[in-house]
Amino acid sequence: MMPVEQKPGFYLSAAHKSSGKTIVAVGICAALRERGVAVRPFKKGPDYIDPLWLTRAAHSPCINLDFNTQSVSQIRAAFFSMAEDTAVSIIEGNKGLHDGMSVDGSDSNAELAGLLNVPVILVLDTQGTTRGIAPLIRGYQQFDPRVNIAGVILNKVAGPRHEEKLCANIRAHTDLEVMGSISRNQHLNINERHIGLTPSNEIAHADTLIDRIRQVVGSCIDLDRLPGVPPYRQSRGVPAPATTYPVSDVRIGIPRDRAFCFYYADDLESFRRHGARLEFFDTLEDETIPDHVEALFIGGGFPEVHMEALQNNASMRHAIAAFVAEGGPVYAECGGLMYLGQSIRWQGRTAKMVGALPLDVEMEAKPVGRGYVRLEETGHSPWGRLNGSSSDIHAHEFHYSRIRLLEEQNEYAYRVKRGWGMDGKHDGLVYRNVLASYAHLRHVAPVCWVSRFMDFVRETRKTRQPARSI
Repeated sequence: MMPVEQKPGFYLSAAHKSSGKTIVAVGICAALRERGVAVRPFKKGPDYIDPLWLTRAAHSPCINLDFNTQSVSQIRAAFFSMAEDTAVSIIEGNKGLHDGMSVDGSDSNAELAGLLNVPVILVLDTQGTTRGIAPLIRGYQQFDPRVNIAGVILNKVAGPRHEEKLCANIRAHTDLEVMGSISRNQHLNINERHIGLTPSNEIAHADTLIDRIRQVVGSCIDLDRLPGVPPYRQSRGVPAPATTYPVSDVRIGIPRDRAFCFYYADDLESFRRHGARLEFFDTLEDETIPDHVEALFIGGGFPEVHMEALQNNASMRHAIAAFVAEGGPVYAECGGLMYLGQSIRWQGRTAKMVGALPLDVEMEAKPVGRGYVRLEETGHSPWGRLNGSSSDIHAHEFHYSRIRLLEEQNEYAYRVKRGWGMDGKHDGLVYRNVLASYAHLRHVAPVCWVSRFMDFVRETRKTRQPARSI
């Protein structure tokens, strides 16, 4: 880990997953924002749901930092550029501090914290332990002394006596500071379902829940002792200057609603920087796609949860089907792929979808594809090859659904070298001017999918001929 410049902030990690990091991170972001502190949240790994909560709590877009899709230099550049105009940066880790796919820890939370030169605060699930907290902490300190562990936050504490015993053992056997103690509280929980936490955009009382979390976490943690947090009532710095974008020459329609919400904040920013005007719409409530859009980007989400509502909005389904039939450029990921198919079947129920792609979707009880994927381009992508290169595309997938294709001959943009994709061998169904895949791409070199898609949209202006019927 090479030393780098330091920005005010800290890294929230844990000994293992489900320790309560997200609740603590949401509470700290909201509490600091309530003080007037400009907070920039970050999330390690290919996660969409936690960033939705962190974005809502901080009132600032959460940025993902991911060793799989980004190089070390890209991670640093993303972090330091996005942290430039904020007072405090908060990075929420995934799983445990030293967890990762590599045995050498080169993709772990500890590695990322060192890469960004930020201190680590461990959020520890204290259920069922007292004196045992001390060897756990000392083990984490000694395992990799290069990691700067600045303190701990005790979570899920049973009561005052339990807290007293924990703190006494930490004082007696370690040199770490206890920065806060949070009691068990079922009213702070964010409900989970088959793919993780319920996204904030699907919960009607999300802001109320965030405020409740803010009050509890803000009262249980001494915010002024957190690394990099400016003293209370101190000046919060200069507001970020307004971003200047090039003149928009392409309108991109993007559904952003309860069914479709999985978008990387920096990918949407890349669209704007490449001359796109983003037109957001609601597949559940709006009657049709926005006027004058030249392309659609339909991200992931939970169409299966809302499949009856999607089916009932027939005018929207017909509008998107007509757009595809007329040669409109469309890029769809995971939930977007499912929505463009003929139907979705889940828990014994079947609902009609857009009907633009020759496939049906069946939901399974366990994940069909989950984790990092590595793709090789076939040359059939409507966007052309990746700068004439044969470089692999690193992405991720997480889906419980399985595809049943209704045609024997299909073209695919990718061969799957790692992962599952659509059938274990292929991903990226190509149909008319549609590219639909389970893989979630990230706009980083060499993939740069946003600029490639934008170039394709501009190129189709020359050739599109509206279809007479669908």
